[in-house]
Amino acid sequence: MTYRPTVRGRRLARELRKLREEQGLTLQEVADRLDWSRATVSRLETSQTRPRPGDIADILDLYGVPSPDRDALITLARQAGQRGWWTAYQDVFAGSYVALEDEASHIRTWDPQLIHGLLQTEEYSRAVITAGRLLPAQEDIERRIAARKIRQALLDRESAPRLQVIFDEAVLRRPIGGREVMRAQLESLVEAVKRPTVTVQVLPFTQGGHAGLDGRFTILSYPDPADPDIAYVEGTMGDVYLESSEAIAKHRDRFDRIEAAALSPEESAHLIAEAARSSL
Repeated sequence: MTYRPTVRGRRLARELRKLREEQGLTLQEVADRLDWSRATVSRLETSQTRPRPGDIADILDLYGVPSPDRDALITLARQAGQRGWWTAYQDVFAGSYVALEDEASHIRTWDPQLIHGLLQTEEYSRAVITAGRLLPAQEDIERRIAARKIRQALLDRESAPRLQVIFDEAVLRRPIGGREVMRAQLESLVEAVKRPTVTVQVLPFTQGGHAGLDGRFTILSYPDPADPDIAYVEGTMGDVYLESSEAIAKHRDRFDRIEAAALSPEESAHLIAEAARSSL
């Protein structure tokens, strides 16, 4: 089964790399001392393989890491190795995004084309998946819809993340799935923005050039300061995860600029409700 690194998995990988560098050891030197391959050490430091607590204990012993730090990192390895609900949908979720989203405390996203997946109705999702994914069979479409429903349960948790969504006004005007499907989706969105953890803003047509012209992206933030923000950029040729401070700062600035150009949440809610009425 393909390993999808969680936030804890990425944190462990960073710590392992940091500890090795503090010891002044190369990947090959660590591999030689543990009788591992260089690739095994590299995969642990880049979150490409599921960490086994026994292996982590061995590498921490080599680095001379004492308790309680040693115990904490081994516990982190156990947590990182746990399989989340998404592992049952490996065929649907090709990357690590859902595993990373599942632990976020703040999700900021800009999308000029679609309503965010966490806020989509079933019929809107079906229309989007059918038109955009070009899947070979109906059962493939239904499986993706089932996975999306489970993913949406994230917003019903007691500790639900703050979801901040901005999309282009064109999203309100394009009748994906037809008028009835779109009306139901917009009405659902009107209800969604009543949640205290959900904020939706619309970038109006009256805005000309803006900071979101390069395309959609998401910024994931976490409750633990040890976990840096992640900027996620989805594309047809593959997904990109950005964690460098410069890349994150650039995307935060871009999101802030889009947010400033968009209608306020109150104005946006009014426009969404108006669009729902006009689709009758």
